[in-house]
Order: sequence, then structure tokens, then C-alpha cells
Amino acid sequence: MKITANIEYANQRWSADLKKPLDISIPLKAGFETVNCFYAPLMETFPVIVGDFIGSTQQGGILNFLNVKFNPHGNGTHTECVGHISKEKYTINQSLKDFHFFGKLVSLYPFKLDNGDRVITKQLVQNILNKNEVEALIIRTMPNDRLKLKMNYSGSNPSYFSPEAIEYIKNCGVQHLLVDLPSVDREEDGGKLAAHKAFWSYPNAPKVQNTITELIFVDNQIKDGYYLVNIQIASFEIDVSPSKPILYKLEQIL
Repeated sequence: MKITANIEYANQRWSADLKKPLDISIPLKAGFETVNCFYAPLMETFPVIVGDFIGSTQQGGILNFLNVKFNPHGNGTHTECVGHISKEKYTINQSLKDFHFFGKLVSLYPFKLDNGDRVITKQLVQNILNKNEVEALIIRTMPNDRLKLKMNYSGSNPSYFSPEAIEYIKNCGVQHLLVDLPSVDREEDGGKLAAHKAFWSYPNAPKVQNTITELIFVDNQIKDGYYLVNIQIASFEIDVSPSKPILYKLEQIL
């Protein structure tokens, strides 16, 4: 069965097959064989135990009734809002009100600085993004392999964005930025958070509707191009939620 969505964006018509989703999230799971960053504690699950009741079939219980302990920013794919850096309280559940966006997937090799840092610069982004081209931008950093699914980034100084690159992305009209990095900022930047602040125009004019999704994984079989982007979150009333971004390939209708 095929379910087709017809989309109009910027006076052009596109179609997407909703039966062909491309999941670019990294699953949350307990243990060491999963992605981790910023020295976050590993995700844990443990059963509720009350009297004779054990919430684990593996431990003899009649059903599974597990507690889950995790850090959304450090344990897997997550979507965050300006509340991540603001003194005022903004929550992801209040900020993300639309869930489907016209998006573009691009692959970039970060530029290597003399000090060894790998940076996505404004010049790199200018080569792949035009003003008002898309609502969502998905960036796959190269080289790309499945080690990203279980990489421990803590203390490794991963690639990051220059504030000028982020400012350009925002000024092009991108409201939702999705990256396969732990952060758009340098791992240790002295607390500046310049890229985050640039994307959300914080503190002068906070763009409450803008979101950043980090720690995605885009398989090499998924080609660069235009996609219908669906960002799925849980209804957390905090600055962030684990998320499940899904891509649907767009075909232009002539």
C-alpha cells in the first residue's frame, strides 16, 4: 500500500511516500554500546519492586514495569529549545508546535583548523544553503560511519559550528537544525555557547519556535536532497526531549 502526501512549498509542488520513512534517530538503550557525550551517566532501566511485585518478567514478574533513568542531552538523539540556555523557562513541549517541515539533507566535511579543531564554517554552509530555501536543515558530517551509533564523545573535542555559520543558517530562514554532533558549540568553549545563542537570537530576541536536534545518524544510503521532515518528541515540560526525526524523500511534481 502506498500513502502519498502532496506538499506545496515556495510555489513548487512535491510528493512524499509516507510508507517509506527514513529514521535518523539513534535508539536510547542501556549500557555502553550506545552514543554518549559530555560525561553524562549511562542510561539505566530497573524494575519497580513493591512487596512481592517485581516489574520484570526476567526476574519472575508477570509483566515489565520499568523505571528509566537517562539524560536527554547526553544519551541519544534529542531535540532542544531555547530553554536549554535561557534563564527564563521555555519548554520543548511548548516551543515545538508544528511537526512537519520542508527540509534539506546535506553532507559536509568540517574544515580543519591549525589547532586540530574541525569546524563547520560559514563558507561551507554558504555553498549548500540559500535564503528561504528550507525550514529544516539536516547536516551529515563526513566521514560518516556506523561508529556514530555508539561513539563516546566525552573529552574528544568533536566537530562544531562557527557562530557565523549558525547565524547564516538562521538568517536563511532555517527554524529547525538537525546535526549528527553532540553540540553545535565546541565541547569546551569557556561557557560562551555562541552558536546556540546565535541560532536562538538569545538573549535579545529569543526565537522560541526554533529547535536544534543533536546526535542524529544519517545512513550513507540516504542521499542528499530535499525531504519532508517529521520531528517526533515526548511531551516533556523541560528544555529538551528524546526525539525521533523521520525523513520522507520528496519528489517534485512538474
